[in-house]
Amino acid sequence: MKSPTTREHKADVKRAYSFSLITISTSRYEKYGNVQSPDDADDLSGKMMNELVLSKGHNVSKYELVSDNPDMIIDSVNRALDSKTDIIITSGGTGLASKDITIESLVPLFEKEMPGFGELFRYKSIEQIGSSVILTRAAAGIVKGKVLFCIPGSPAAVELALSEIILPETGHVVKHVQQ
Repeated sequence: MKSPTTREHKADVKRAYSFSLITISTSRYEKYGNVQSPDDADDLSGKMMNELVLSKGHNVSKYELVSDNPDMIIDSVNRALDSKTDIIITSGGTGLASKDITIESLVPLFEKEMPGFGELFRYKSIEQIGSSVILTRAAAGIVKGKVLFCIPGSPAAVELALSEIILPETGHVVKHVQQ
């Protein structure tokens, strides 16, 4: 149920935004290297992100595949920050394994954190994965006037994050960030 205040906040928002999509996967990067499309990397989650963004009338200004390497991850996000993109989504590298360093690499860049994103993502994930949700890490924040979402790399997590949280709130979030 949407309150009158929520409807008011979502009024007069732009309807199309530019997204940069970054898949973080060492194994995929070692196999495919630098690619310009998720199709070129057999990246199901990247393809899903791309399709979901486009299906809502937005555009994808960039797709990039990088390894689980802090310098590569930060460099890729910095390239997106220096572009005209509105929203950056990273997928992968959010687990608990020692190689999973997306959160540790990117959260320090946040000028403002959006803790509600991770909280809501985990809440909604309970239906899919039950108590394993305690292993789930997802984060979002504002960097240089742009929105950065860090989500897990599984196709189910990507679909949940984009379909139920990120895309429905895109205009609302960007509107506030750009004020």
